[in-house]
Amino acid sequence: MSQFNLKIGPKIKAFRRQLGLQANKLAEDLGISPSYLNLIEAGKRKIDGDLLLKICERLNIDLSHLNAKSDINLENTISEILDDKLFEDLDILGPEVKDLVSTNPKIGKAIVRLGDILKKKDHELINKIEKISGKIVDNRKNSFPGEVISDFLQEQKNYFPKLEEFANKVFQKIQIDNRTRYLSLCEYLKTEYSITVKDVIPEENKPFSKIYNKQKKELLLSDYSSLETKKLHAAAQIAQLGAMKEVDYYLSKFSFPTLESKNLTKVALLNYCGAAILMPYKLFHTECKKLKYDLELLQNTFATSFEQVAHRVTCLQDPKLPGIPFHMLRVDMAGNISKRFSLSGIEIPRYGGACPRWNVYSAFTRPGVIQVAVSKMTNGEKYVCIARTVEKGIGRYGQAKSILSIGLGCDAKYAKDFVYTQNLNIQDKQNEIPIGVSCRTCDRLDCSQRAFPPLHKKFDVDINSRGVSIYVNDK
Repeated sequence: MSQFNLKIGPKIKAFRRQLGLQANKLAEDLGISPSYLNLIEAGKRKIDGDLLLKICERLNIDLSHLNAKSDINLENTISEILDDKLFEDLDILGPEVKDLVSTNPKIGKAIVRLGDILKKKDHELINKIEKISGKIVDNRKNSFPGEVISDFLQEQKNYFPKLEEFANKVFQKIQIDNRTRYLSLCEYLKTEYSITVKDVIPEENKPFSKIYNKQKKELLLSDYSSLETKKLHAAAQIAQLGAMKEVDYYLSKFSFPTLESKNLTKVALLNYCGAAILMPYKLFHTECKKLKYDLELLQNTFATSFEQVAHRVTCLQDPKLPGIPFHMLRVDMAGNISKRFSLSGIEIPRYGGACPRWNVYSAFTRPGVIQVAVSKMTNGEKYVCIARTVEKGIGRYGQAKSILSIGLGCDAKYAKDFVYTQNLNIQDKQNEIPIGVSCRTCDRLDCSQRAFPPLHKKFDVDINSRGVSIYVNDK
């Protein structure tokens, strides 16, 4: 019996549920019994080729969606959770985690949710102790809603066709020379919604990026923000006023643990729609293909920021007009990951920092310069990764800006369609940089940059010998 065919059953069930399609209805459409479909979805019956194609057609998915890795970051995230001392006596190994994710991804997601709660409770306890001791309160617990946003985007593959449709209709009305201009956005808000956009300098000690006053019908935008940021705020405001029904539709399809995480995701969807107004799908897709995803040229073509373009290229997931499946992450100089999304296949850690060999970190050594690398994972898979720093903050003399690094990459098989590989020999092993996901889950024993010992290897300290790292002493 084909093990491959058995493992895609749970994926079929997940896609069916995303469409809100009842199992009985799908079975009827396929001409099979509900009990047989139940066995398929449970991974207890293999599927022949003709039936598999019919399932893909009915669910409006490509066969590659079923062949792809299930829940790209789930295995690594569960491994991170199981690294806790609470589970060390169970000796759970990597293959066991992989088997769980392949056969029961929903149980895997439940473990991640419990892991989030565990981490949050731990941080809350630390905060209470700090309050009692009089020390500054650590506000790390506020990062958790951001993880929910990442989970939501990952589940939806960062593609929302109803928002794309709305954005395209707006763009058709306001475009000038295939661009969305700031004044056009302001005029549209005034004409369609009677909203007046005002550029203002915030009062001293009262900084803001935008303020929408519903009663006064005013949208105040800070003059300390860049023009690209103002454009996104204005476009997102159009989405808030005209596409909230579509936003609520997508929110209703996901179980949010808190109201805060739901509201933050709502903001993310409004920004998604705003970016789609600035960079409409078909036109943007055409330019991406023509320019081979040259981010700086795309930035100039659509008069947007580097980070906005990097976000937008990850959204090209229309099955009828697909782009390269990318991964993207954003980190600060302390290694904190504030944004993460992956369709490329690369795993991005959930709770800790990523591998220090990733060029998203080395980009800080050359601010503003795009760095290119061929990253090779421990399982042999290769990715073309680029990284560049961006500045965020108040555009005013004397005010320091924060520096973040944006990482973007794809599977090496797309190298010929990615401009950043034109001077890079992908096949030359000397160009490969061996990386892992994180120190805890990486088994490389030749890495001098280890911060922790490998999770699934015994760690003993020998005072008479040392490998390339104190955490590596493989005999």
